Amino acid sequence: MKRLCIILFFCVSGVWAENLDSPYLQHAQEGDSRAQFYLADTLVSAGEFQQAESWAAKSAAQGDADAMALLAQLKIHDPATADYQQAKSLAEQAVQRGSLAGKVTLARIFVNTQAGKPDYPRAITLLESASQDIESDSAVDAQMLLGLIYANGVGAAQDDEKATFWFKRSSTLSRTGYAEFWAGMLFLNGEKGFIAVNKQRALQWLNLSCTEGFDTGCEEFERISNGG
Repeated sequence: MKRLCIILFFCVSGVWAENLDSPYLQHAQEGDSRAQFYLADTLVSAGEFQQAESWAAKSAAQGDADAMALLAQLKIHDPATADYQQAKSLAEQAVQRGSLAGKVTLARIFVNTQAGKPDYPRAITLLESASQDIESDSAVDAQMLLGLIYANGVGAAQDDEKATFWFKRSSTLSRTGYAEFWAGMLFLNGEKGFIAVNKQRALQWLNLSCTEGFDTGCEEFERISNGG
């Protein structure tokens, strides 16, 4: 779910990959495209985006669809340097090759005005498709993004009932109240080109997260309510 969430990374050494005790590193260095993708994904989790992009590019060059999706995600993770056109091309290639993560990433691009005119119907179709495979992490992300689309009410009519439905489905696959928490945080902080800052909407979803039993949701709701 790290693709859609606001994650605070603990910064580690810039030579992290070389010192990494990973079952993927040796195979990645030997040119195994799948190992290169897994290594890149691990590096993303550690906040080593530059090295992650390097390994994802190596894997994508060999045709790995999920690596293409990851590379697309990396192209837009930093608002200051985001390249939505390149990300869109990579995500489309990933989708053509059958990547569920590619569908989620392409949907993210379709709902962001920085990529051009939004295409919400196509985004929703992609996400509904990706949400069906509940064995995949992509289903968690797809359902959360569907919830955000309906909670946001831009490009698709605001529908809190549908938003709640998709958030609950997402949280069921991860942790109860988790999707609602991240929805609250996104409304609190905003996402350029997609979600405007809205404190009241943030409190609404954080309160629901708290009600669902997610302690961090309770903490954030109380902090913001008290002017934090």
